[in-house]
Amino acid sequence: MKRVVIALGGNAILQRGQKGTYEEQMANVMETAKQIVDIILKGDYEVVITHGNGPQVGALLLHMDAGQQTYGIPAQSMDVAGAMTQGQIGYMIGQALINELKRRGIHKPAATIVTQTLVDKNDPAFQNPSKPVGPFYDEETAKKLAKEKGWVVVEDSGRGWRRVVPSPDPKGHVEAPVIVDLVEKGFIVIASGGGGVPVIEENGRLKGVEAVIDKDLAGERLAEEVNADVFMILTDVNGAAINYGKPTERWLGEVTAEELRKYYEEGHFRKGSMGPKVLAAIRFIEWGGERAVIASLDRAVEALEGRTGTQVSAG
Repeated sequence: MKRVVIALGGNAILQRGQKGTYEEQMANVMETAKQIVDIILKGDYEVVITHGNGPQVGALLLHMDAGQQTYGIPAQSMDVAGAMTQGQIGYMIGQALINELKRRGIHKPAATIVTQTLVDKNDPAFQNPSKPVGPFYDEETAKKLAKEKGWVVVEDSGRGWRRVVPSPDPKGHVEAPVIVDLVEKGFIVIASGGGGVPVIEENGRLKGVEAVIDKDLAGERLAEEVNADVFMILTDVNGAAINYGKPTERWLGEVTAEELRKYYEEGHFRKGSMGPKVLAAIRFIEWGGERAVIASLDRAVEALEGRTGTQVSAG
């Protein structure tokens, strides 16, 4: 039996144009669970799941900002917000999977692990915060908050001012031994949600830091740790394309990691969207993985069978 790590994109939980109610998100997760159970029932794969949490963290930061301004309730730090949303989304995915499996007559346990992701305290990202988080502010308020809280704030595309935080490279997961043990025992494991809670090691002790880790790069580390055969990134487009949006646009089907790295270094993939997905796929193959896949969520089974999406191999 082979092992696949599935990295779910934001559309698995919240669709564009939705408000983000629990009912909306749970309905999306239930549809996603059907795709995942289809994969499980093929009988060929053990499944480990990771997911994004950007919209949920954004909403939580807005809640905390409103609570602080209106009622004086202290806002929590970014690492705590990450842990809170990992639990929230993991609860929904785990419940939806168990219910869908039961509906099809299968009793299989699922477990969510709120995961800490180790990063290097000397990562250059800490000197160059670039990931926008939280609400928009006017310039005066943003600069006041920056002075009071030590934030870095920037003007964001004419829409207002926002806080930016570092996005360091993930090195591994603190809970990896627990995750591996559960997978070996037959659990469906949901881990490293939103890239995990970023932590550094200082004087032999773990310490949370205010940062955002890319969930696909962290998912690739997870795939290494569980010794996955396949790493599959499911998103809202059916693969990666070079010259995207241009007359010479070309969608990539079967491609070697070496070819894909060439395209990556030529700058074909945007840093904030497809770039990290492509880099994660490359890293997985260079580590020794059998296959990496970038595909649309609604075509997950076809993609895993190699019939659609971008299929990355060593060649």
